Amino acid sequence: MTPCSRWAAGRQALLLVPEINLTPQLEERVRVRFPQRTVVALHSELAEAARERNWRAAFAGSADIVLGTRLAIFTPMPRLGLIVVDEEHDASFKQQDGMRYSARDVAVVRARQAGVPIVLGSATPSLETWANAHGGRYGLLTLRERANRQARLPQIRILDTRRLPLQEGVSKQLVEGIQQRLARGEQSLVFLNRRGYAPVLACPACGWVSRCQRCAANLVLHQADRRLRCHHCGCEQRVPKACPTCGNQDIHPYGRGTQRVEEWLQGEFPDARILRVDRDSVKSRKQWEAMLERIHGGEADILVGTQMLAKGHDFPRLTLVGVLGADAALYSADWRAPERLFAQLMQVAGRAGRAELQGEVVIQTQYPDHPLFAALAAHDYAGFAAGQLKEREQAGFPPYAFQAVLRAEAPQMADAIAFLKAAASLPLVAAHEQVMLYDPVPMRMARLASLERGQLLAESMSRPALQAFLPHWREAIEALKSPARLRWHLEVDPLEF
Repeated sequence: MTPCSRWAAGRQALLLVPEINLTPQLEERVRVRFPQRTVVALHSELAEAARERNWRAAFAGSADIVLGTRLAIFTPMPRLGLIVVDEEHDASFKQQDGMRYSARDVAVVRARQAGVPIVLGSATPSLETWANAHGGRYGLLTLRERANRQARLPQIRILDTRRLPLQEGVSKQLVEGIQQRLARGEQSLVFLNRRGYAPVLACPACGWVSRCQRCAANLVLHQADRRLRCHHCGCEQRVPKACPTCGNQDIHPYGRGTQRVEEWLQGEFPDARILRVDRDSVKSRKQWEAMLERIHGGEADILVGTQMLAKGHDFPRLTLVGVLGADAALYSADWRAPERLFAQLMQVAGRAGRAELQGEVVIQTQYPDHPLFAALAAHDYAGFAAGQLKEREQAGFPPYAFQAVLRAEAPQMADAIAFLKAAASLPLVAAHEQVMLYDPVPMRMARLASLERGQLLAESMSRPALQAFLPHWREAIEALKSPARLRWHLEVDPLEF
């Protein structure tokens, strides 16, 4: 049964999107597509009065379509007939603090309990969803055409930068591509998923590095306001005039972010209208809507942006996407990194050529022979997913194993690790033979906002066995004595370590 027939039968639809920034454009399109239906939005940037009004409309059943971010999954809808999760692979659907939940997984459970269909939509499904579809748990529907039938998939060119001279990370080939688009009155996007001017400020004389005092991370240089800022805890300070350790005045920014690339492009293309789109330039929904209006109105020739521009946006005159700095994720300690990188690159590549104009994507890399790039150039998600799932099955990673993580944070790492060891030594652990507990270790980012963080991984090859273990374990953990300032939480199906 189609969505239209369900509304004809008097039902409601819930449409979830991963980010607030995607809602204005999508909300407008939904209203145009269904002009006779009542559409309401639910997300955190709405004023309280508007959010309450829209929530009541959904609760009363007078709203036909509810469009919202992850928290909207809990909206009561008496006539619920359909749930759609757009970009279902996106990590934004996972609430990472406070009440932890996956809006996508809650949506699946809610649809099953209500006896209504659910659509998990994505050009790059999560590997868990892909495995469920090929294992028969989910039905698989493949869209073989773009929404605009005149549009063709962009040509993806993998550029080997090992022997190419780069200026601020930009190749001559990409510069020539931008020049061609400028001559034709088309738009280009230079994608770099790193905001700020440079990832770190350092002293070549003594080795001093601009590290955050509260986190196990570097302070990022923001040249526009001459500040060093931590992108994890928000701590910031002025840029020093000299090295705080040795007094050397010749301290340098290393690496590059969107601000630095924007500055270089302005020098390279002085007559072009360059627009930077990241969390520093867009801090509110109104600013975002104004930015989108400028892009759609043709007031920008070159866009420099982060992942804010990678998802769901439709810019008809954007025909070239250049990707910088994608290699860092290839050899990350996070075993999900290749999946995330492939999805991100596919998403940003999809911004090119969405109308009748042919699109081109230039991906700069020092590893052109990596299988990920071969699959990307062929638009072969199925081949990429098959390879990744084979590797995960051999390694015993999800979706072939099931995990939960107990995390503890305290002013001292010793207290966090001691608490985790006590949790691993509880007598009930031995009674659950199908559940394995690994040794407690520091998290990858061991210090965040002045707290030291450790974790303990619980894993089982059986989901029911893990589900049977966790409630009893949590109850026993709650009875443990711990330092006053220690905090802990238990997360099922963790996305980060």
